[in-house]
Amino acid sequence: MKLELKTENENYSKSFSYFLKTVFFISLIIFFCDVSIKLGLIAKYYQIENNCKLLYVDKSKSNFKKLSKLSNLKSKQKIWEFCKEVVK
Repeated sequence: MKLELKTENENYSKSFSYFLKTVFFISLIIFFCDVSIKLGLIAKYYQIENNCKLLYVDKSKSNFKKLSKLSNLKSKQKIWEFCKEVVK
């Protein structure tokens, strides 16, 4: 007959390992969410800048609509002032 004793150190090391894995995955998720939010802001800025440059070349109604959606400005005068600040 064989008698085995399990020590509690194995349980602590397994639970500590599980805890470290959980913390690692949560930190990865937070990191990637932060990166995606920052990339979204950068993309929106470049989209506004590009549309403002297009507006200076082609003063079409569709360019005003695109900029109105991106910047939440309604009047053409405010959009012009906004574009002057962006394109500087």
